[in-house]
Order: sequence, then structure tokens, then C-alpha cells
Amino acid sequence: MCGISGWLATAGSPLQVEHGLRSMMNAIRHRGPDGDGVWVDDNRPMGLGHVRLAIIDPEHGKQPMVTEDGRFIVVFNGAIYNYLELRRELIGKGHPIHSYSDTEVLLYAYREWGEGFVDRLVGMFAFAIWDKYEQKLFCARDRIGIKPFYYSFDGERLLFASEIKAILADESVRAQASSEGLQDYLTFQFCLDDKTLFKGIQKLEPGCCLTALYVGDKLKVRVRQYWDLHYNIDEEHDERYFIDTLAGLIDDSIRLHLRSDVPLGAHLSGGLDSSAVVCLAARMMGGEQLKTFTGAFNEGPQFDETGYAKEVSAFAGTAYNEIFIPAGHELPDVLPRLMYYMDEPLAGPGVIPQYYVSQLASQHVKVVMGGQGGDELFVGYARYMAAYLEKCLSGAIYQTANQRRYAVSLESIVPNLPLLATYQPMLQGLWKDGLFGAHDQRYFSLVDRSDGMSQLFNLDALRSDRNYSPFESFQRIFNRDELHSLVNQMTYFDLKGSLPALLHVEDRTSMAASIESRVPLLDHRIVEFMATIPPNIKFAGGRMKHLFKESVKSSIPQTITDRKDKMGFPTPLTQWTKGVARDFVRDTLLSDQARRRGLYNLDVVEKMLGNEREFGRVVWGMLSLELWHRIFIDRDLKPSGI
Repeated sequence: MCGISGWLATAGSPLQVEHGLRSMMNAIRHRGPDGDGVWVDDNRPMGLGHVRLAIIDPEHGKQPMVTEDGRFIVVFNGAIYNYLELRRELIGKGHPIHSYSDTEVLLYAYREWGEGFVDRLVGMFAFAIWDKYEQKLFCARDRIGIKPFYYSFDGERLLFASEIKAILADESVRAQASSEGLQDYLTFQFCLDDKTLFKGIQKLEPGCCLTALYVGDKLKVRVRQYWDLHYNIDEEHDERYFIDTLAGLIDDSIRLHLRSDVPLGAHLSGGLDSSAVVCLAARMMGGEQLKTFTGAFNEGPQFDETGYAKEVSAFAGTAYNEIFIPAGHELPDVLPRLMYYMDEPLAGPGVIPQYYVSQLASQHVKVVMGGQGGDELFVGYARYMAAYLEKCLSGAIYQTANQRRYAVSLESIVPNLPLLATYQPMLQGLWKDGLFGAHDQRYFSLVDRSDGMSQLFNLDALRSDRNYSPFESFQRIFNRDELHSLVNQMTYFDLKGSLPALLHVEDRTSMAASIESRVPLLDHRIVEFMATIPPNIKFAGGRMKHLFKESVKSSIPQTITDRKDKMGFPTPLTQWTKGVARDFVRDTLLSDQARRRGLYNLDVVEKMLGNEREFGRVVWGMLSLELWHRIFIDRDLKPSGI
């Protein structure tokens, strides 16, 4: 795991290029404390920078790395898990690979197969390869978006990096808020497509590549998609086949993800996903004891799952480590620091415990695995059940349930409805404005987090020149052709929207602790396989994660597969913001600085502050956004410990 940066322009000296790269690298030094390097072209104003966290072949993996003939130069962030298999194949073809570094394999794979080599990679990656002879840069990001890649191009200069703050380190880049990004954030608490909260800074989307080519004195930049998920439904096999095949894919993914030349551990929440990863990994460790890391809060039993985590740890024989996260009195110091590491606020307050658990893990290991992605892949969110409950009611009332392919009937879903017992606010929100509408409108209402937020903002300050609509961006993803069913529409949107935001959190909290985070359930082979399963098998009767449970049940405690109370790492933020952190919240959101921003309706904000419901996200969303403005836009808040 590392940090990459690049600087390409139509004009500039080698000294200017190196100075720019050094500034960018210093901004992301936490991503690579084990070393750094710069390579500058002697014919063009371009260069590549790298800060390294040494995981695979620590002795020989220094970057930027150059082929023996000097033609290709690479900077790479991530891990190629099938690098040993590719290495053997490339050596067989005569390539002079001398190390056991996955970076060297990446470099020579490009030389052998060209841009299409990304299809051969199993792993997480963001990289840039410079072809010195053709004066061409090729960059790519992994299929799921596990590793980040940001860029800014003004027609004359291309800057790219693993984190936005590295691009902002360039003196000529002015941080400005994007009105369209802000609209997305207020709607979803993340940005869709290639948008960020920064005007003029884009993210390379998952499964996409970027090519930059010098044509005379001009620099041409092109982005294209090299991978997307295709739902080619397998009608030939039964449920047993899908369970057995999934089990084999998960086993193989975890086996590959265990490849490391430094100490490795795993997050353990006590939920199904992390428990499965831990139990399967511990079984493959060959006598070495796996270290596991768990976090909880002291604010009540609803914030503490350590009992389940300890049970899994004992079952798997792991070395158990836990941290009880400090109460909210640390929030004034921790939250600005987190917003700095995050670059832009995304998702919910779960970033706080993730940060603390990563800090704990960094005291013991350099690589940590987790269960991220299980809810999206295996149909694990309660909102999926809520959407299907409405669909089933409609089918029963209008007698259309048997007229649709891949339908779920009301009779079949009833036994699984107790899952929604603790989700009454979500159901009330879903049904308060209507019932039985179009699928895109109904699911949008489940992922739209602007309820309670819109009246707090001056909407005129958010309008963009092209009258942007977050709902229309949502529709383009949700209504993609050939998704076949509601469950595929929902999970596909989450794969493209909310999952990259959660992976953003995973990347930043681990990198803030200078450790590598791996997510074996998001091996693209598993993702592609799940897309082939008929929806009426994948989500039969509304059974959440049914196939996944069946595929791993022999390897984990039965109490975990039978759990109905998984909490998803809830954070007692509402208790803090009404208690020990009350003054911090009010001083931040009701300050003269916030008032001058012209973004908030502060009279409404003040009335709202004491009325936040438990696990609500309104205060979190506003607090994160205001701190983001102060750190990156105003540049007058320097977080402690940075």
C-alpha cells in the first residue's frame, strides 16, 4: 500500500516538476512511511512520485520502478494477489523479472500485453505507467474502486494522486467547492460518478483507465471504462451449485489475500462478513496465529458487540485485541483530523471507530483484512427487504406477483419480515410520501439522506450552471439495461455509489495508521459470479445473505449465522453531540464563520441541534461539511496531530 503522484504539463523545467512532485508526496507521507522516490523525464515536463508502505518483497520493491531497457516506468498503489502466477508466465515468455515484487510483475505485464493486461489482474490497484518512447501515460483503477485515484486537468497540465490533498499541495491549484458535488453530498452523503466536492478535481471511476498523450506541444487526456458488471443470468444450475461455487471462490480469494511478507491480521466485528473472513483465514494460516482487532463503545450495550467477537476469536483460535473507543470529549480533536485524512466527508460516523481500530491494528500488524462489501454483494441491507416488502404488497394487492420474472411473493417474504422490527423510522420515511411508485423513485427514497437536511441549507447557494439533478444521476445507474430485477438494480447502484464511499473510508482510516487494508469478499471474480445468479435464488423469500451463509456456515459459529441483531458498528454520536461534545458542535455550526459562508439557514440549524434522533445523520452531515470547508476551502483550520 502506497501513495502515488504524477505531474505532466506542456511546459516546465525538470526542477519545477520535481519540486511539484515533492510537495505532493509530502502531503500523503502517511501512506508510505517506508521510503519514497521520484522519476522525472529528461525530454518532457513530466514525472512520477511515490511514497512506499513495503508489503510484498520489501527489499526489492522500491518505486518508481523502471524496466531494464528504460522504456517503461511505473508507480503503483495496491496489491496484485495473483502476482506469483503472472510472474511465472512472464518469466516463461522471457521477461527479466528478478524480484518477487508485484510491482515488477505489473510493469512487465504491461510490456507483454499492453493496456489489456488489466483484465488479468486479481487485486486492488491504482497505477500509472509512463511509456518513454511513445510519450504516453496509462493509468488504471481497480474494478471495484478499492484503491483511489484523483486527477485535475486544465488543458495544459495534468496532476494526479492517491489523495486530493496531494493535488491541492500544488501552489497553482485553488480549492473551490463544487456545487454539484455538494448537491450529491446532501442527497447521498457521497458523490456519484467522477465528481468530488472540489471543483476541477475528479476521481477516476472504478473499472476505468486514463490515458495522457503528448501530441506535439499539446497534452491530450482520455478516460474510458475497461470493466463493468454484466448480469448474464445462469439458468442452468440450481441453488446447491451456486452455494458450492461461491464457497470455492471465497476460499481462493482469502488464500490469495493472505500473501504478505509482513505481519497480517484482521478486523473482527462479530458480524457474519468479518467472522467468515477471520475463520477461513485462521484455518489457512498454517499454524501461525491470526491477530484480530475489535472496537466498541462504553455508552451502552447497543454499542458493544465484543461478546460476539470474542466468541468468534475463541472458535477460530485468534489472538484477540480490542479497544473501547474514548467518549465524545475527544471529538473536537479527532473529527477535524479525520476530515483532513478523508479529503472530503463521505458516509456516516462509522469512520470514527474505524479510525481507532486501525490505530489499534497498526500496533501489531502491517496488513489487515476485513469483511467490507458483504452487504452489497450478498443482499444484506435492511433497505433491500423494505423495498421488496413494498413490491410484494403491490403484487398481492394488484395480483401481479406471478406475472413478473424473478418475483418475490408476499407469502415467501413474511417469515423474514421480523428483520425490519427495529427499522420503523426507515419504513415511515419510505411510506410518508407515497406507495407503489416506480422502482427508481422508491429506492431513491431509501438512499436519499436529504430529509431533515434541505431546510437547513440555502439551496440557491447550491445551484449549478446546468441545473444539476442528483436524482437523474441516480436514475442513470439504477435503470441500466439488463439488470433483470429490483434486487439487481438496488445492489448495482450500491456497487457504483455507496460501496466506493465505504471503501474510501476503509482506505483513509487504514492509511492514516500506515497499514494496508484488504477486502477479500470484493475479489472481482466473486462480484462477477454473484451477478450470474438468478435473483429468485439470490434473494429467495427475502432471505438476507442466504447463499453466503450457506457457503460459510460450516466454518463459523452457528450463533453468528443465526444472528438477527447485527448493528453495523453504530456510533453514539447523538449522545455526544447532546452531551460532552455539545459546545464543540454549537461553536462550529453557529459560528460567525459559518454564518458568513451563506450556505446554511442558521436559525433553523439552531432549532434542530437538540432534536436529532438517535442514529440520525443530520448533525453529522453538517458538522463534517463545515469542518471540511474550514480545512480545505478556508484553509484556516489545521487539525492537531497532522
